[in-house]
Amino acid sequence: MNLTVLVDNNTILDEYYIGEHGLSFYIEDNDKKILFDLGYSNVLLENMKKLNIKSEDIDILAISHGHDDHVGGIKYFANKKLNKNLEIIAHPLTFNKKIKKVYNLNEKENNFSIKYQCISSPLDINEIENMGSVKLSKNPIKISENIYFMGEIPSVIDFEKRYSMGKINIGGEYIEDFIYEDSALVYKSNEGLFIISGCAHSGICNIIEYAKKIFNEDRIIGIIGGTYLIDVDDRTKQTLKYFEENNIKNLYLCHCTSFRVKSFIDNVIPLKEVGVGMKIKID
Repeated sequence: MNLTVLVDNNTILDEYYIGEHGLSFYIEDNDKKILFDLGYSNVLLENMKKLNIKSEDIDILAISHGHDDHVGGIKYFANKKLNKNLEIIAHPLTFNKKIKKVYNLNEKENNFSIKYQCISSPLDINEIENMGSVKLSKNPIKISENIYFMGEIPSVIDFEKRYSMGKINIGGEYIEDFIYEDSALVYKSNEGLFIISGCAHSGICNIIEYAKKIFNEDRIIGIIGGTYLIDVDDRTKQTLKYFEENNIKNLYLCHCTSFRVKSFIDNVIPLKEVGVGMKIKID
């Protein structure tokens, strides 16, 4: 498997790509070309052009979850020339509308006003179906010879409780959004499993435990992607302990993992550098 970082908060030194708060990976597994997430804007296309990656060559578009920093770029991608056999893989809730509260300070009156901001896909499901064949699944799906979309992640780790982030529209009603669609990819090799996450709202350790269960495999080669670990709190400390107990040495933590958390983990398990333009190969 070859993986190239197309969108991330950071860029590689002396490599003149564009960064933004978002995530997208380009993955090659034998003859399959996979795009995992699309970032927030047209930055994806700018970096694809610089890296000589063509939109029409993408066989599979897999999406980790429905937040706009992972699926916002779809409206730009949809306007490009696409593979006529493009497959779009996601959880059934991925393209539901999502909103969050935004607080605005009125300095004159010394109070706050509240409004709701859309944080979901700029395209609805009908527009997305015009792009290619859409497969929405809660269950794991094999998408190439060695890569699997994990579907809905069960919550089994005590310190990784689900939390609400805004609201999601289900059946015409906005309810608390626990981001049940948050998923990941797994690369299965002879040496073990390599985890490719988006934001890991479902919990990076929950993701790993589910991958281990799906494949009956305890060896974890490494992880790349976001963890949504922001503070050096009990959850972060327990996560580091889990990484140590599972002998996970190749950590490419990025996007929604804060500097404080990366510094904390790096003191125990040296982290790998991540940024737009970085390429890794996993055998």
